[in-house]
Amino acid sequence: MGLKQEEMAQIGGVTRNTQGSYERDERRPDCAYLKALHAVGLDVLYVVTGMRTPMPVGKLTDEEEVLVKRYRSIPPDDQKSVRRFVQAIADDVAKNST
Repeated sequence: MGLKQEEMAQIGGVTRNTQGSYERDERRPDCAYLKALHAVGLDVLYVVTGMRTPMPVGKLTDEEEVLVKRYRSIPPDDQKSVRRFVQAIADDVAKNST
């Protein structure tokens, strides 16, 4: 999110020391903290599970809409290949981001 530790602590209503203990995995944040950070864009699902919150399908960018239309226009076997390819890239990104 680009926030400094002190800024996150202030938004979350905790001390900088408490924020540091969250980051070192020594303590767990409570719901009020997560709710406050969510209000400024924190992906709470990612913090809790390590999995990103999926973007709602209804909010596709123009480029994404073009990709979906092109995907739907190709034969089923090719769609399957595209899905495998995209999954392989997503798996690689997930593996390298941990």
